[in-house]
Amino acid sequence: MPKVVVRKFVVAVEEILHESGPPPAVPARRAAVLAVIENPYAGRYEPEIQDFMADLKPLGLEMSRRLVAALGGDPAVVEGYGKGAIVGGAGELEHAALWHNPGGYAMRELLGDAKAIVPSSKKVGGPGARLDVPVTHVNASYVRSHFDAMEVGIADAPRAGEMVLALVMTTGPRVHARVGGLKASEIKGEDGLR
Repeated sequence: MPKVVVRKFVVAVEEILHESGPPPAVPARRAAVLAVIENPYAGRYEPEIQDFMADLKPLGLEMSRRLVAALGGDPAVVEGYGKGAIVGGAGELEHAALWHNPGGYAMRELLGDAKAIVPSSKKVGGPGARLDVPVTHVNASYVRSHFDAMEVGIADAPRAGEMVLALVMTTGPRVHARVGGLKASEIKGEDGLR
């Protein structure tokens, strides 16, 4: 199995004090942690890549811990999450899919076995490529107030033989969410959907 080689981490935190209308009583926060890693499959087609997911699991947990710490250290404040990956030009889109399991399950585990599937996005791009990471409620995918996204990217990554792996967490709904649907207070939490 390939070794996970990290070039750097980037952590970004947004604290939203105002969106048109009255300021929220408590500022909304969202944060992303990005890891730039070597892509062990860059430059060639490798038919068997699935084992690398197991190698990425410890990185997923480390990134999840960094993200919770960036939001104050208490996993209980996290209400939304998402994940994504950008693969450098010598790789392929399927390499980004390797992040689905280790990134998603790490967050779910750290947050106390969250129920909802972790939404994701992925692409192939060069240094400075941006990615909109989708976000949903951690326990129910149909809570509209928590449908969100956070744009991420790094000026010098991914280089051709790298991948940028991303995790995002939020502390609540969009500021002034008011488009109806299932409310967070109505979640049953039985199936990750409602």
